[in-house]
Amino acid sequence: MSLADPVPWLLLVAAAHLGFQLTVDVVVYPALRDVGDAAWSRAHERHSARITPVVAAIYPPLVGVLAWAAATHAAEPGTWVAVAGGALAVLTTAAVAAPSHGRLATAPAEARPALLRRLDRADRVRTLGALVCVVGALVLA
Repeated sequence: MSLADPVPWLLLVAAAHLGFQLTVDVVVYPALRDVGDAAWSRAHERHSARITPVVAAIYPPLVGVLAWAAATHAAEPGTWVAVAGGALAVLTTAAVAAPSHGRLATAPAEARPALLRRLDRADRVRTLGALVCVVGALVLA
C-alpha cells in the first residue's frame, strides 16, 4: 500500500467520519435535546457555528477520496461498499439533516421535538452509512 494510492486515505477519512458521526449521535444531539426553551436559540446557533467547520473538514475529503477510489479501484467490491456507505451519509446530510437544522434554528418550541426526532433518525442513517463506508474501506485494504 502506497500513499499515492487512495486506499490508506480512504481508511483514514472513513474512520474519521465514523468517529465524527458516533460523537454527534451519542454526545452532541443528546446534549441538544436537553437544552431548555429559554436557551434553545443560542445553544443551536452555537452548535451550528461549531459543527460547520468540522463538517467542512470531513465531508469534502470523504467525497474526494471516494471518487479517487472509484476511479482507481472500480473492479473491487470494497470500493462500491465504501461508496454506497459514504453516499448514504452525504445524501442524508444534504436531504434531511441540514434542512432539519435550518428549520430548528427558527422553529417554535412545540415543533422542536418532531424536528429533533427527525434529526436523530437521520443521524442514525448517517452513522450506518459511515460504518458501511469503513467496512468497504477495510475490505478494499
